[in-house]
Amino acid sequence: MDLGISGQTALVLGGTQGLGLACAQALAAAGVRVLANGRSAAAWEAARDTLPGASFVQGDLGKSAERLRIISIAEKLGPVSILVTNAGGPPTGQFEELSSEQWRAAFETNFLGILEITRALLPGMRARRYGRVINVTSFVVKELYPNMSLSNSFRVGLTGAMGSIARECARDGVTINGILPGLMDTGALQRVFRDRAGRSGETEAQIRQSMAQSVPMQRLGTAADFGPICAFLASRHADYITGQNICIDGGLTKSVI
Repeated sequence: MDLGISGQTALVLGGTQGLGLACAQALAAAGVRVLANGRSAAAWEAARDTLPGASFVQGDLGKSAERLRIISIAEKLGPVSILVTNAGGPPTGQFEELSSEQWRAAFETNFLGILEITRALLPGMRARRYGRVINVTSFVVKELYPNMSLSNSFRVGLTGAMGSIARECARDGVTINGILPGLMDTGALQRVFRDRAGRSGETEAQIRQSMAQSVPMQRLGTAADFGPICAFLASRHADYITGQNICIDGGLTKSVI
């Protein structure tokens, strides 16, 4: 299916590995010119062969100066019509174990940094009367998860802010939606395995099996399950979808909507 976005330019934050890379790959396959951001040049080198024609901008979303550089390079590459926001999940752990510094870092990376980049690119999208902002957050937006107060707080906060912005710019042809991964077999979930294993005495393999069995589809999700939804929401076929948050979780989330 032709998604109608060939030749557009996309900035994919956290786009060199995991779910961000899956989104970047799906967009590239649709003919989109991709600028992939990541903190690690080594991760980009490992991923670049899977992203034909893509470019890379190194930078940490949690640092203001690096956010400004990401924006500058993106604007030089070409008018950015598609923004995929994705940032590594903050540390897991019980509330009493988390320091104020960890809360500040999570705020910068998972909330403020994403909003700043969106604010920089949104005016151009509105002026051109076409734009897509797709936020990769988490199923915790719909169903809170224990030992994840950092993620629960800032993912929910970002979803609320983006939902408001979606209604402000809908008349200008700009849509803003969220895609909410469930238990996906990525590096972020590996950190959860380690945290739970350290608390319970179970092995990481046992934790993995237990979590997979908790999903109605009886398996963990993969990056391949994820990218095509991102590309569809970026497409012309999704013109009338905005302010929505779609779980990609194998049926895990039990919320009604």
